[in-house]
Amino acid sequence: MSTTPQDTSDLRDPAVPLHPGSLDDLHPAIDVPDYDRDALVPAVVHIGVGGFHRAHQAVYFDELARRGITTAWGVVGVGLHSPRMRDALVGQDNLYTVVERGPVDDQVHVVKVITDYLYAPDDPGAVLDRLTDERTRLVTLTITGSSYPTGALDPGDPDVAADVRTPETPGTAFGYVVEALRRRREAGTAPFTVLSCDNLQHNGDVTKAAVLATAELRDAELAAWIGEHVTFPSSMVDRITPETTPEEREAIAREHGLDDTWPVITEPFSQWIVEDDFCDGRPPLDEVGVQFVDNVSCYEIMKTRLLNGSHCALAYLGHLAGFRTTDEAMADDRMRAFVEGYLEEVAGLLLAVPGIDLPGYCATLVERFSNPRLGDGLDRLARRGSTKVPTYVLPSLRQALDQDRPRRHVVLATAAWLRYLRGVDYAGAPIEVADAQADRLTQLARAGGTDPHPFLEESGVFGSLGDSARLAAELTVALQALEEGPLEAAERLRRPDDISQTEGTAA
Repeated sequence: MSTTPQDTSDLRDPAVPLHPGSLDDLHPAIDVPDYDRDALVPAVVHIGVGGFHRAHQAVYFDELARRGITTAWGVVGVGLHSPRMRDALVGQDNLYTVVERGPVDDQVHVVKVITDYLYAPDDPGAVLDRLTDERTRLVTLTITGSSYPTGALDPGDPDVAADVRTPETPGTAFGYVVEALRRRREAGTAPFTVLSCDNLQHNGDVTKAAVLATAELRDAELAAWIGEHVTFPSSMVDRITPETTPEEREAIAREHGLDDTWPVITEPFSQWIVEDDFCDGRPPLDEVGVQFVDNVSCYEIMKTRLLNGSHCALAYLGHLAGFRTTDEAMADDRMRAFVEGYLEEVAGLLLAVPGIDLPGYCATLVERFSNPRLGDGLDRLARRGSTKVPTYVLPSLRQALDQDRPRRHVVLATAAWLRYLRGVDYAGAPIEVADAQADRLTQLARAGGTDPHPFLEESGVFGSLGDSARLAAELTVALQALEEGPLEAAERLRRPDDISQTEGTAA
């Protein structure tokens, strides 16, 4: 990515509102692209424009245009559920700012690769027209993991019903994709590639299943045609992008002299790994740092178990210890050692990942979490634990138990989640547990105390792990250690005799 050293802290003049006519008035240290946006071909339609997309995928496409590699891959944004992004971008002609916040200073970039933004409820037909346009060759998604079906589609669901009964006004992203592909098939236009950028393992397969299931409800022949002609590559994405608060927006205006309605704050690190499976041309993203691979699975596992898993570990134990951001927690030696120990245990379970030095990757994660100028909220990372912990933490715990590998940090991370679910901290203050199953899980956590068995009986969370007597014993020890305090429990991990794994117990 292009970088320009920033030194705008001496600004005192009123901030310049961001729009095409003001770019020449911005501080010279702000990195403004000089390519002709009117020359961009709107070949990418991205559904679900939010902070992450604007900090990640859009930046890569912007870099293609900046370097003059191609003008063939402009981006059109689509929103489905909230008008906030439309309202933020409309007055700026779809321009926005990315602030890369390093440990010492900021790198500030204006991104202008989004050529248009459509809010689907305003005009569903305009979205379908754009998707049907033969210039559209790639449809990308960041619609959040909860938007993907986990089982058979429910025809009675209002959004699914809209996809089927009124396809000209679909209810879901998959409904828009299916109707657009139907129109392209009818017109003899080549289909586009559908690329999920959501944080799901095998997200390409999950997306394909959702699209085909939606199509099956409408027309079996259409579903068969999509299955034969459309490709759904999986991808792994990684860039820490905290929510932009009003205070952060005001600080950017004050420090950099740039008034952006909704800037994006992110870290310098960025990674995007994509399966090389495109049905209508592949954008040359490898020229700007994207890695195309035959199979993304091992990279997905690496990221979800190391980054997402350690985020969970840090969130629950750190919140219990009274910290509120990642950098605050990592500034404590005991928390830092806990995260390092967690990463070491999990990395030891992984197979080699092509092109990745796992110890180096873990060290990079520690430094990213420790960035004092980019603290991610632990409350945000702690949300949806009943989905995250079984996906990001428990697979490592299961493997460590099966192979009898070191796991004390992973066990303590799991115990910290159970303690967090009591909904009250060590001072008696309430914790807001943001989880779809919060009421039931909080009740179980409070009833169980230091006994994990009520939780282990929850097969929807622990699965067959709930039958492990060894895990029950180890979680009991960890929960008892947490009674002394979260940092005290983390400190005791440095003394293996204090929090020991129960050996020789039948799993």
